[in-house]
Amino acid sequence: MALGTDRRSFLKTSAAAASGLVIAFYVPRAGAQTPKPPALPDPNAFLRIGTDETVTILLAHSEMGQGIWTTLPMLVGEELSLDWTRVRVEHAPAAPAYAHVAFGMQATGGSTTTWSEFDRYRQVGALARELLVQVAAQRWGIPPAECRLDAGHVTDGSRRLSFGALAHDASQRPAPTAVTLKPAAEWTVIGKDRKRLDSPEKVTGKAQFGLDVRFPGLMVALVARAPVFGGTVRRFDDGPARAVPGVKAVVQVPSGVAVVAEHFWAARKGRDALKIEWDEGPGGTLDSTRLLQQFREMAKTDGVRAHAAGDAPAALKAAAKVLDLEYSGPYLSHSPMEPLNCTVRLSPGKCEVWTGTQFQTVDQAAAAEAAGLKPDQVEVHTPFLGGGFGRRANPAADFVREAVHVAKASGMPVKVVWTREDDTHGGYYRPQFLHRARIALGGDGLPAAWRHTIVCQSIIDGTPFAPVMIKDGVDDTSVEGAADSPYFRGTANHLAELHTPKLPVPVLWWRSVGHTHSAFAVESIVDELAHAAGIDPLEYRRRLLAKHPRHLGVLELAAERAGWKTAPPRGRFRGLAVHESFGSFAANVVEISVASNQIRVHRVVSAIDCGVVVNPAGVRAQMEGCAIFGITTALYSELTLRKGRVQQSNFNDYRMLRMPEAPQVEVHIVPSTERSGGVGEPGVPPIAPAIANALFRATGKRLRTLPLRLA
Repeated sequence: MALGTDRRSFLKTSAAAASGLVIAFYVPRAGAQTPKPPALPDPNAFLRIGTDETVTILLAHSEMGQGIWTTLPMLVGEELSLDWTRVRVEHAPAAPAYAHVAFGMQATGGSTTTWSEFDRYRQVGALARELLVQVAAQRWGIPPAECRLDAGHVTDGSRRLSFGALAHDASQRPAPTAVTLKPAAEWTVIGKDRKRLDSPEKVTGKAQFGLDVRFPGLMVALVARAPVFGGTVRRFDDGPARAVPGVKAVVQVPSGVAVVAEHFWAARKGRDALKIEWDEGPGGTLDSTRLLQQFREMAKTDGVRAHAAGDAPAALKAAAKVLDLEYSGPYLSHSPMEPLNCTVRLSPGKCEVWTGTQFQTVDQAAAAEAAGLKPDQVEVHTPFLGGGFGRRANPAADFVREAVHVAKASGMPVKVVWTREDDTHGGYYRPQFLHRARIALGGDGLPAAWRHTIVCQSIIDGTPFAPVMIKDGVDDTSVEGAADSPYFRGTANHLAELHTPKLPVPVLWWRSVGHTHSAFAVESIVDELAHAAGIDPLEYRRRLLAKHPRHLGVLELAAERAGWKTAPPRGRFRGLAVHESFGSFAANVVEISVASNQIRVHRVVSAIDCGVVVNPAGVRAQMEGCAIFGITTALYSELTLRKGRVQQSNFNDYRMLRMPEAPQVEVHIVPSTERSGGVGEPGVPPIAPAIANALFRATGKRLRTLPLRLA
């Protein structure tokens, strides 16, 4: 059925759905991160109970491997006793009705899905329960209180009616204005392991990703983009490309020159045959080594103040012992396993888009602008995402906008495919960064003054989010995890400063955003302070985090389960780190060895406090993925620029951790009644510093640059 975006459309839709029950619930457009249960006004997400006994749950967010295909239905299932063999899940269409409660638009990111939908998906289950019970009670002539739910049925103990048998009549009843949610003490679904609902489709190959989209008449297109960022087409010869069998069109679009063909290989050969002369512009001079030196010079000067207390400069000047430390890291590609792709079909007054997106609202608006239409004339279909890590949540909507331009210029429905090399070279990276910290130690070995300077491109500047997320010249995503660190804020005299260089390299949030570099710097620095003070790293953190019980909780748990107080196996060395991000607290203890200057991670013991846990199996899976992702970042990931060109191209030179290198990963979850936090990102930040700290114990060498290399 078609889903509307306003009251009139909803009423039309509901009337057309007389064969079953359609439940709607409201997600506020904006407001606090813990919205109050609403009074069921305008609908914006739906549960469908069919007369065929299927229960279809629509997700306002995108499934990209993080497990919400299962987590959100579990929230419904907590209130509505489901027959899980009958449960179906679909991505919701792009519509204002599905706006994120905090972002005000339909989006998936920031490890926010579970907490943002925790009340509402339970509420829709409770609403359906009320309606189904009312109908059953009326048929049996008994009070509703004598009915209960049991695996897709309503029963009074001796009689049973299925949800499907009740759905039609339930859909005719007026919805209650309020529902009562089950108290935590009565939960039977939340907090229990549940196998993933999307696994059968993915194992059998039935699941459809963006690359799988096909329909009659669909062409495949590849775009030749400038070899340097900011470059433009000066002139081109498309004769050789048009001569390739299967090539149907060659068109210039704002991002470059597109070759449209009957299939991928014809488009690839056609693109390879293009002869293009580029105007490289200033981006042709970029060099990673020179950028790092420029960052160092910036870090020696005063930056924009991000946070301060006391008088750090004066305290440092008067101190007898000061550590001057520098940490840095490179640009990073998101490199999801499914490269970027977008399918577009244009017709009079209409644009259809199929793409794995984290930003339905943004992409819908961008497609409309490129097509010369209104947003409500654009349909965005969201298939499964083969990974995202932020790349598919681009405020510039680059890959969607480009595909619409290609379809419009060629006059054909097209699937624009990015090769792995295109994806690696295409930009929107985690920024290159540099941290400089000058820290004075007091007589007790603890920091007495801390001046922390960060040099990092802004991922928010130039986007629609800048007015809200950049305050007084400070992009919070550049300093998060450092300027708000409990170690830093706990130092009496502290000063955090930011330099924001403007460069033509496009940057974007990347799994764990600013925390990916701030945790590496801060947790490595704390280890250095512990060493300088002659105190065990765990004990040193205990002293600094004495007023932060959730930090300490995960730190103590990880250390205990890793056997921190006992000697590791011969030839192995341990390091630890703890970090808060996205409302959750995570700690890692890693066990490594070093042979012939090669670093091997053998064991990772992770602990997480993410508040109330919906699906523990999903949390463990995410933390295991974070460990692999973090190890890859720590040991291998690096994009370098020379003469403006990215030197890496594919997984041969932009390496990922491989299966034989994968460590044993143990995940321990702290029981908690706190509000749910994120899980998909918080496990990444503490991995790299834990490895660096273990490496220091193994070799006596302090590596302060990512990726970590001994030679």
